[in-house]
Amino acid sequence: MDGGGTGGSWRRRTLRAFARAGLALAAIVILTAAAGGAAAGERIPITIYTAIENEQIAAIDAGLRRAVPEVEPLWTRGSTGVITDRLLAEAAQPQADLVFGLAASSLTLLKQAGLLAAYEPPGAGGLRSLFRDPTPPHAWTGMDAYLGAICFNAGRAAAAGLLPPQLWRELLAPGLKGQIAMPNPNLSGTGFLLVAGWLQSMGEAGGWAYMDALDQNVSAYLPSGSAPCYAAARGEVIAGLSFDMRAATEKANGAPIDIIVPVDGVGWEQEAVAILGSTRHRALAQRIVDWAASREANEIYARSFAVVADPDVSNPHSIYPPHAEARMIRNDLAWGAANRARILREWTRRYGAKARPG
Repeated sequence: MDGGGTGGSWRRRTLRAFARAGLALAAIVILTAAAGGAAAGERIPITIYTAIENEQIAAIDAGLRRAVPEVEPLWTRGSTGVITDRLLAEAAQPQADLVFGLAASSLTLLKQAGLLAAYEPPGAGGLRSLFRDPTPPHAWTGMDAYLGAICFNAGRAAAAGLLPPQLWRELLAPGLKGQIAMPNPNLSGTGFLLVAGWLQSMGEAGGWAYMDALDQNVSAYLPSGSAPCYAAARGEVIAGLSFDMRAATEKANGAPIDIIVPVDGVGWEQEAVAILGSTRHRALAQRIVDWAASREANEIYARSFAVVADPDVSNPHSIYPPHAEARMIRNDLAWGAANRARILREWTRRYGAKARPG
């Protein structure tokens, strides 16, 4: 099955990139685990696929090991699109036991494909309602939410006589020609949430028309949600379309950027956890999901995200835009899952020539 809808050659390239990046990271985590605590041989290996940011893995891994000490987590990390397509490609012979930190729209797609086990952790009732699988049987549980944002290099913009945009359409200004970077939605969950958000909030015809015009100002479509913000922070472009917490992290680290969440609403996504139906370690996997829904786990997520599943946990950085959550559109994750392949085929047909490889 071609989950990305972009052809077999693209799948082979993305899976090779996944293998290079993901397996190397898994080895790092395994070596770290072996250096302290129980020896790996005394634990039961659990293979976990994830799309969480590299810098988040260590804290989550440590918390998970404390909560479920019998487990030896074997993390394999890739961007959202690559992880999603790999899980679909492995449908006949699943390799993972658990998915921890993947877009809920991707997990909805995997659920529709019959790949997830039904399980709702005991603590799910205390989470915000939007972080619970809305369609029985419950198969995924939300962790945190991230939303589209613009990393805007204020210094470069001022030198060019440009004001910070407040609406999406202001990114179409002629002065921004070649000065915008955006994530490739085939590879990046942030890229997909931006595209899906425009198609939902502007209507499909209006959304594609907007992206046609935006493409005239885009210099490149980059392989991760963080990469455009890095590019803006380095002054390579004026505007990097990214996600809220990457923008906040870069600004907190001294990047010369403004964090802009457009007034007319932004697409968003949530990371979630789910069990593969094929796992041979169902009881241990359920204990991991139980921990993932706990307050302790949410406090770890809140180190990186302003919006988390537990309504009583919040730790946004002082520079985080206070209005960001209010500007999240009414997002239909099921629609995104059902239309993902079609959207990506059309996006690639129109704009794929500017996509940078992973």
